[in-house]
Amino acid sequence: MTGNWFDSDAGHYVLEREQAWFDATCVDLFGFNAVQIGQCHIDFLRANRMPFRFAASLTDGALRARPEELPLAGQSIDLVALPHQLEFSPNPHQLLREAERVLRPEGRLLLAGFNPLSLWGMKRMVCERSDYPWNGRFMHLARIKDWLSLLGFELLAGRMVCYAPPVNRTAWLHRFRFMEAAGDRWWALGGGVYLLHAVKRVRGMRLIAPRWEENWLARPVLAPPSRRIINGEQ
Repeated sequence: MTGNWFDSDAGHYVLEREQAWFDATCVDLFGFNAVQIGQCHIDFLRANRMPFRFAASLTDGALRARPEELPLAGQSIDLVALPHQLEFSPNPHQLLREAERVLRPEGRLLLAGFNPLSLWGMKRMVCERSDYPWNGRFMHLARIKDWLSLLGFELLAGRMVCYAPPVNRTAWLHRFRFMEAAGDRWWALGGGVYLLHAVKRVRGMRLIAPRWEENWLARPVLAPPSRRIINGEQ
């Protein structure tokens, strides 16, 4: 079970780093509606301050629906979080297309995925693939970037985390802590998990500010008409 794995030592190691990134990234993202697709037992948007936040998945969450076919209006969402959904979706490209459909222009997408070009990807190649997360299809980062670009997303930021080997012992994970700093510096693309922050761009569209914002704009002040003095008379 997914939830049980995140309660394990290795799962907690991954979750701690992912949660820190989601918290720092989404805390200053503003809007009205935010949705987290999948992993509904973990609140990856807990630091966000949008008034309406909810989770959606096929089995649990406030909205029960297939992630690839969300019953949401187009351009109605300001923020979409996809924590480890592409590698477990039967149609990952359609899932990204659905995220693009429901996002408004300039809406944000936060994505987490397991990196096949890492020690975690190597373990998936050699271990039994019956349990989470090894039963997923780890997606190459280059492919994800290509899909995002084709869908009109612009990548704003991204990083790798979890450079330590995927051992399920806290003591051993602590011994490999030095690999986090070393990985960022010497093996930047070798983290077990990649984290991406993208924005939906719509060419040729000009966003119009709400009318309540116009009240804050300074209005021009006209000087009163002056009276000219002609032949000593006003």
